[in-house]
Amino acid sequence: MAATRKPRTPCVYVLSGPNLNRLGKREPEVYGKATLEEVHRALEAVAARAGATLVCRQSNYEGELIGWIEEAEDTGAAGILLNPGALTHTSYALYDAIKGTRVPTVEVHISNPAAREEFRHHSCVAAACLGTVSGFGTASYRIALEGILARL
Repeated sequence: MAATRKPRTPCVYVLSGPNLNRLGKREPEVYGKATLEEVHRALEAVAARAGATLVCRQSNYEGELIGWIEEAEDTGAAGILLNPGALTHTSYALYDAIKGTRVPTVEVHISNPAAREEFRHHSCVAAACLGTVSGFGTASYRIALEGILARL
């Protein structure tokens, strides 16, 4: 009699870039009052209800974010939510990292970059992503998570 395999629990990486560790303190009129830790806890509840797990990380360093994107593929992650912060507008290296993996990635922004300063209107990573969620405050993370989980 063949052994029954237990289905693998999907894992989604939630990666946040420069200055997002300052959520709740930095420009609350733009980014709200919730801390990144609070955002992560809320996402973990959504993931648990869907039978998924999360790996939540933040870095102010581009190379570390790239390493985690590669790690997501190497560990078989089902998806990535990426808020690259200001690296959105400058990092072709993040674009290449996303394109170099087979992990569906959603670009996430708390504010709406298109409604802000002109230098924020262009995203270097958007073309490598499955989609973009922006402008819904910290709920942008939840909306992106629900979207990527619905695709699984």
